Amino acid sequence: MLWFHLGALLTVTAWGVAFVSTKVLLEHGFRPAEIYIYRFILAYLLVLAVCHKRIWSNSFRDEVLFMICGLCAGSIYFIAENTAIEYTLVSNVALITSIAPLLTTLLLGLIYKNERPGKGAYIGSVTAFIGVACVIFNSSFVVKMNPIGDLLSLSAAVSWAVYSLVLRKLNVTYSAMFITRKTFFYGVLTAIPYMLTEPEISPISNLWDVDVLLNLAFLGAFASMGAYILWANAVKKLGAIKASNYLYVSPIVTLIASVFLLGETITWIGYVGCALILGGMWLGEHLSRKENI
Repeated sequence: MLWFHLGALLTVTAWGVAFVSTKVLLEHGFRPAEIYIYRFILAYLLVLAVCHKRIWSNSFRDEVLFMICGLCAGSIYFIAENTAIEYTLVSNVALITSIAPLLTTLLLGLIYKNERPGKGAYIGSVTAFIGVACVIFNSSFVVKMNPIGDLLSLSAAVSWAVYSLVLRKLNVTYSAMFITRKTFFYGVLTAIPYMLTEPEISPISNLWDVDVLLNLAFLGAFASMGAYILWANAVKKLGAIKASNYLYVSPIVTLIASVFLLGETITWIGYVGCALILGGMWLGEHLSRKENI
């Protein structure tokens, strides 16, 4: 089991650093939808190179579930999150989308009685969520409410929770590699119509910049292909609730990466937030074990 915990931790580490890589690409003039599509196309081709013997799933119903995965963990999540930033503060978006693990816990408890969380899981999740808020507001306490931006952020969090539920079901029948490949395929397919509505697209020549190539390679190979495969395995072995709680670590990674790669600083509230996140994860696990004794 230790390997799957490490896999989940490595996954959220890659996703935490991905925010920094995405910011670099945005500064090079790429639109959010472009970054997402280039990233997922690269990841899809890499997975396809090693997982290409089987094309279709067992049934039309399962194919629909894979399409839902592509929508919820791909196009809807990333496009909603990136579009929300245009309407509200980044801190608002990051805070609202970080409730995805808590929503996953609630949805699983409602749908699957055997995975209904106890009080310990809720206490740990709320503590970690408060820590996430502290990390996000590391450099600013400004909160600006905007209904459109906040609703888009909430839809991103809900879409990830739905993905976790569907992934739990598909994990019973299919390998992590196959699930990941199908998710990337439908994620790109459903995002193309949105990209076509963009008023302006970056010239292809921008892709040959060294910084762009390195960051796209990281996003495609590690933050997408590697991370999603590890995540599917982690959800399969640890359960959706335990795996999802690792998502609270992502803001810590982003905070640390921004210090080393972007020259940003960590304030005292950032340190407090990191402690609350780690403490909340430990508390939830500890109390849950006591409840099961």
